[in-house]
Amino acid sequence: MALTDPQSITISGTPISLPRTSVRVNGSTYTSSDGLVALRVDHTYGRRNRRVARIDHSKIAADPFTGSNVKYSMSWYVVEDAPTVGYTIAERKAVYDGFKAMLAASTDALITKLEGGES
Repeated sequence: MALTDPQSITISGTPISLPRTSVRVNGSTYTSSDGLVALRVDHTYGRRNRRVARIDHSKIAADPFTGSNVKYSMSWYVVEDAPTVGYTIAERKAVYDGFKAMLAASTDALITKLEGGES
């Protein structure tokens, strides 16, 4: 079963439409019209099931050393790695909900610290 097409993400207050551009056996890719933003969702099945949601973001900006424009890119992704049996969907989602709340608490303080290199 596929996600809704198109997907949407808002970055710095700007909504970006991500229509499906690729379908694989256990995944799909959704890409912005300019090709600078892509969402990739993949599943791997075995003794443990692995699910990945990844956002890739690119931008064109001046290179501080040469002054010429270059393409920069970065990614954020979330991976769930769980045994095939032993956890229900509700239990797995409860763990995610706790993780998400921890990351977002105090106006995303943990993410800000992570970005600053703290561990």
